[in-house]
Amino acid sequence: MAPPLLTLSDIHLTFGTTPLLEGAALSVMPRERMCLVGRNGSGKSTLLKIAAGMVEQDKGERFLKPGTTVRYLPQEPDLSAFATSRDYIEAGLVGADDGYRVPYFLDALGLTGDEDPKVMSGGEQRRAALARTLAPEPDILMLDEPTNHLDLPAIEWLEGELKQMSSAILLISHDRRFLENLSRKTLWMDRGETRLLEKSFAHFEDWRDEFLEQEELDRHKLERKIHREQHWVVHGVSGRRKRNVKRLKDLAGLRQQVRDQKQVVGGANISVTEGQKSGKSVAKLEHVSKAYDGKMIIDDFSIKITRGERIGIVGPNGSGKTTLLKLLMGEIEADEGRIELGVNLEPLVVDQKRESLNPDWTLAEAMTDNGGDKVMVGDNSVHVIRYMKDFLFLPEQARTPIHALSGGERGRLQLARGLRLPSNFLVLDEPTNDLDLETLDLLQELVADYSGTVVVVSHDRDFLDRTVTRTIGFEGNAKWQSYAGGYTDMINQRGHGVQQRKKAEKEAKPKPKDTAQTTSAPKGKLSYKHKFRLEQLPGEMAKHEADIKAIEAILADPELFSSDPDKFNKAISDLDTVKTKLESCEEEWLELEMLKEEAG
Repeated sequence: MAPPLLTLSDIHLTFGTTPLLEGAALSVMPRERMCLVGRNGSGKSTLLKIAAGMVEQDKGERFLKPGTTVRYLPQEPDLSAFATSRDYIEAGLVGADDGYRVPYFLDALGLTGDEDPKVMSGGEQRRAALARTLAPEPDILMLDEPTNHLDLPAIEWLEGELKQMSSAILLISHDRRFLENLSRKTLWMDRGETRLLEKSFAHFEDWRDEFLEQEELDRHKLERKIHREQHWVVHGVSGRRKRNVKRLKDLAGLRQQVRDQKQVVGGANISVTEGQKSGKSVAKLEHVSKAYDGKMIIDDFSIKITRGERIGIVGPNGSGKTTLLKLLMGEIEADEGRIELGVNLEPLVVDQKRESLNPDWTLAEAMTDNGGDKVMVGDNSVHVIRYMKDFLFLPEQARTPIHALSGGERGRLQLARGLRLPSNFLVLDEPTNDLDLETLDLLQELVADYSGTVVVVSHDRDFLDRTVTRTIGFEGNAKWQSYAGGYTDMINQRGHGVQQRKKAEKEAKPKPKDTAQTTSAPKGKLSYKHKFRLEQLPGEMAKHEADIKAIEAILADPELFSSDPDKFNKAISDLDTVKTKLESCEEEWLELEMLKEEAG
């Protein structure tokens, strides 16, 4: 069995006076697929940074196999020091890294390479960071929330790309479907410790719940034992002194054991303030069209939404989801068609883009709109500290400025601010961003129990499947279609998920005669990615062959082992690595040539 590429053992780290990691451990084998899961603040990102060598632990050992290459994707990439996105991506190439994959990733991720980082959106910066991380094809990929700011087509493309890579992968994400599709092992970060499940994330939640139930049972047994011992101390018959002293000592030890146990952090107490009952019909759109600056966004769309429905809206970035949402809420008028809104509507929009938050506000000021120490929840006045606790904020965080909160904390804050207000028409715009799995569960329950109407705009496939009863999907060329059920149901009905907007627009354009056949090509036809690889592989194989010759020339020195054993060992390791890469390239080239031959 091959040795691990990376090992972390007995890792301890304390921030201030608060222990974050206490004896954490991690082992990464070649081609590993492991996800790190746990509540916000459990130390997932910190452990990943320690594994990447970016943060120094207080205690413990980190061992990286010599010659192993590692690439790390941060949650918030910084492109400010670079003139273009291409400069940023190519700066991630180190030593023997070959940049042949850079053009492919730029094209696949919808970038030109000429983007100015100063004006790039969060999604574009995330795509550039992904290209920088994936292009070198390292031995270990460490990805911290790789789906943040990505739309559904990009998320599904990334899934496919990662499945094909030979790199070991360490992954942090709150996207359940993404974790289920990619992971083979699950590392649970819980109260400073790590617990490994040798199965994918799909099995994790049942396993975690069983573990916590058993832990609670063991704690209950311990408390009952302490109760019996306390009863003996008070009412027991005196015996030999030594026996009694020992029993009292044992009782003190049991009490200390209970004190030392770390309790599971409670769940958020998320609830929504419901307003008066709306009319049975919430919104009716008939043949509605909307364009901006001559560009059609919504073309001849009709739908009728009744009270109590849960509607999901999915589409790539820039497809017009926000425009559709505004039409449904009556915020804008249609260019063509007819819109009827129901009576007694009290809409509430919870916008997870968090643009409305003043970064200089404290947490308490954001909860109260800078209005004292009371929060109005519907018609009731609640003290801000109590309301903070409902959303898992500690009392000492009341004076914490918004800009110092984590992404998950800002997500919970925005939920807390929105759900104070009475409503019967709840609009959730990307509600799952940065929320941990437990909070997502409670948000799903909230949607299920809400008596009014819910519209969800989301790229989270699992959340949509669990919450919505109808899905409005982007069909391309400003066309939208309503499907019964969630996202998976939509795929089953139309045969595919959300596709990139640019591809749909290209399909609408007249195609030259020679490329029209490409659209109706047989199943075996080479894709753009396959053609690109087939062109690049000969050069890549030639480079590996040249590297092998160079390393063999070094090893030809009979005195090398005795004069410089470190250099000898490194050359042996490098030779093995390059030969493996050459074999992999040859196998890939052969498969693509066979596919090319089958396609004619």
